[in-house]
Amino acid sequence: MSDIDTLADDYWAHHLETSPTSAHLIGEYGGAALFEEATRESEDREIAAMRDFVQRAEKLDETELDDQQRLTRAVLISDATTAADVAEARLTELAADPIFGDQVSMPILMGMLALPDADVAEALVDKFRGLGRYYRELAERQREGVAAGRLPAAFAAADTVAQLDDLLATPIADDPLLNTTSPPAGLDVDGWKARLRAVVESDVRPGMRAYRDVLRDEVLPLARPDDRPGLGWLPGGDAAYAATLRKYTTTDKTAQEIHEIGLAQIEKIAAEYRSLGPEVVGTDDLQQIFAAMRTDPALHFSSGDQLVDAAEVAMQRAWDVMPAWFEVLPQAPCAVQATTSGAKAFYFPPAGDGSRGGTFFINVADPSSWGIFELESMAFHEGIPGHHLQLAIAAELDGVPEFRKHIHNAAYAEGWGLYTERLSDEMGLYSSAVDRMGMFSADSMRACRLVVDTGLHALGWSRERAVQYMVDNSPLAEGVVRPEIERYIVAPGQATSYMIGRLEIQRMRAEAEQRQGSGFAVQQFHSAVLDSGSLPLGVLDQVVRDRLD
Repeated sequence: MSDIDTLADDYWAHHLETSPTSAHLIGEYGGAALFEEATRESEDREIAAMRDFVQRAEKLDETELDDQQRLTRAVLISDATTAADVAEARLTELAADPIFGDQVSMPILMGMLALPDADVAEALVDKFRGLGRYYRELAERQREGVAAGRLPAAFAAADTVAQLDDLLATPIADDPLLNTTSPPAGLDVDGWKARLRAVVESDVRPGMRAYRDVLRDEVLPLARPDDRPGLGWLPGGDAAYAATLRKYTTTDKTAQEIHEIGLAQIEKIAAEYRSLGPEVVGTDDLQQIFAAMRTDPALHFSSGDQLVDAAEVAMQRAWDVMPAWFEVLPQAPCAVQATTSGAKAFYFPPAGDGSRGGTFFINVADPSSWGIFELESMAFHEGIPGHHLQLAIAAELDGVPEFRKHIHNAAYAEGWGLYTERLSDEMGLYSSAVDRMGMFSADSMRACRLVVDTGLHALGWSRERAVQYMVDNSPLAEGVVRPEIERYIVAPGQATSYMIGRLEIQRMRAEAEQRQGSGFAVQQFHSAVLDSGSLPLGVLDQVVRDRLD
């Protein structure tokens, strides 16, 4: 085994050890009894480990590596560097998060953690103890943030407190953590469930209570008001935001550059709305188009079943024509599942052991908030040919280190998802002009994200200014925009990954078409993008150039 292969194996083993719940999700059960850590000491260890991995990789002589090994080296250096940079930003001190926080995510994940045998099922008892510890650690980290003048946005703290209050008021027997996957044969199910309930009462609830109390009593009175919600208002905030932008875009683009790219995209999309508006809503007036898309009942769903059915039909239509556009298709299936919590739509990749396929989740809590025009572009983005294709193919790759099958570069993954919304138009997948308008709507959201994310965190925008900008420049209703803006506040930089990634992938394709002329084959371009796993955009650019010269 070569030095780079050993390094890659070590890197993957480190990830499995420090992210046991993520490992469990992909079918790695060695840490099934463990839960992640949130202490400053664990963060320091992670920073040191990442820097050490970078040093080890940089010492390797590239001339002695083959093409795949050079890719592995470049990916590892990029991933470990950004992981260390973001960890040094100490964002755990601002952990209050009503959108992605553990009080929201863990009940969802419990329905996805496979329980292949009695040992793994029994390990959940200890994992629950670890979750209780984790909440207590978060409480202490919030105290550190208060001492350093680094506080979350007030709405995030208040909403997280409200969620924790609701969970703590829920009878133990009805705790959503207990909604596990089906227990395996040979297990004393009644005894096992009793042990889970007992540890929820003895460990999880006290940990949640400690976290709730610190947020409510110590953080909330000092939290950032709505006119100062961004990282830029905090000590070290500008450097922290720059680190998140490097992580999520895998580029060195500055906040100002990203902001200006967003403004230019908004203007471009406005022209597309005006060209299609007369056919869909009878006018080319931009604000009238937006108003119709927000309020016309005929353009909105009325039930969750409609959403799921429409998504299944759209993805089957996509699957039927995939061979004409792609050389490799994933083996794992992609299911559509309704949910009433979490983001509006999201995707979970297949388990590595084949126990679970990919799943496209649709939030059906308020079906009328879904425009009919939104559904197809979302299904193509999250499912086929979007995230499912990209992530399932990555997980099924042969001849690459394990970490490269599972690593997540947001600009690559989200850029691919957004690229496939436009690709689906090329493929003839949109069933009507209304659905094509949804493609523009999705673009509006992602272009607005470039403007408002940077506006909030780098340019000092207030929460209301960000809301108003998005309402003025997209068909999203204010009720949809507000939680979107809240998401960007609690997850700095992440929202910039979509459009930056798509624009970069489109640039790579356009340059390949120019280089190859009539010899260009889109199937080969897609293979070049997909068959090396998730790559930083600069590394992906070099792969495409080498393959499609």
